[in-house]
Amino acid sequence: MRRLVWSLLFLPATLAAQGIDLSQGGPVDITASNGIEWRQAEQVVVARGDARAVRDGTTVDAARLLARYRPQAGVQVPAARPAAVGESPVTGGNEIWRMEAEGDVRITTETDTARGDRAVYDMDQAVLVLTGREISYTTPQQVITARDSLEYWTRRRMAVGRGNALVVTQDGRRISADTLVAYMLEDPAPTGASAPVPAAATNVASRPPTARPGTEGGAGPPPGQGRVDRIELFGNVEIRTETEVIRGDRAVYSAGTGLARVLGNVRITRGENHLVGREAIVNMNTGVSRILSQPGQRVQGIIMPQQGEAARPPAQGSPR
Repeated sequence: MRRLVWSLLFLPATLAAQGIDLSQGGPVDITASNGIEWRQAEQVVVARGDARAVRDGTTVDAARLLARYRPQAGVQVPAARPAAVGESPVTGGNEIWRMEAEGDVRITTETDTARGDRAVYDMDQAVLVLTGREISYTTPQQVITARDSLEYWTRRRMAVGRGNALVVTQDGRRISADTLVAYMLEDPAPTGASAPVPAAATNVASRPPTARPGTEGGAGPPPGQGRVDRIELFGNVEIRTETEVIRGDRAVYSAGTGLARVLGNVRITRGENHLVGREAIVNMNTGVSRILSQPGQRVQGIIMPQQGEAARPPAQGSPR
């Protein structure tokens, strides 16, 4: 086992955030069973065989790790030369700006775990991109999976899943779409500071998910630790409760209220009963869903007659 420690010089001005964050902290401690290679001309360090990188509570395990570095802004770096004994890639004012992991990637903190075949962490943007098979991001409160890619924006406290994206909450709620954007709660505010006001559950975004990368999630008890505040969903939306399946074109879900607003080609299915319309409000706390009528339009539905003792009347307040 060979071991190399890099004392990184890249220290952004932002405060440390909850969740996975490799963009700040102390040195990166890298180990590998098949050796560590320093390619000066390419400005990259490669670790192979059970490679591991650890920085400030975040651990990256993979078959192969690459750390790409560059001259730090404003620092004169001498031309490439043979490395001196004990010298490291960041000697002389270099900084690591990108880390890549390949092969059975697992990234962990004390509370969160991210998995995929390949991971790229951009230090400048503080964003992790996972690709490959069985992509997932797990916190104590929920599991987010996706088919094509899964992004985690550290400073923005935002996760973006693309391709059959799914959120499964701790209490078994399942919320899926072609693309979903999950906004996490902020870290605890300093003593005496006022907490942001949570976004309204009925404010459905009609823009694509990358148009507004910032976070609007409000803090609430218990704060931080990867707890979802709001989920925006785009394309082939599906929300499942204990009794119903609600589908539509787009939706927004508020974890604080348990309410989801679904828009566009909405269809609510309960057993053999169906209701269709353009908009629905789903209360995942009570299991009650209702179709909202639009001006000049009527709500349509197919209600099957109850037969036998197994048939149950719908819950009070649910659509009939």
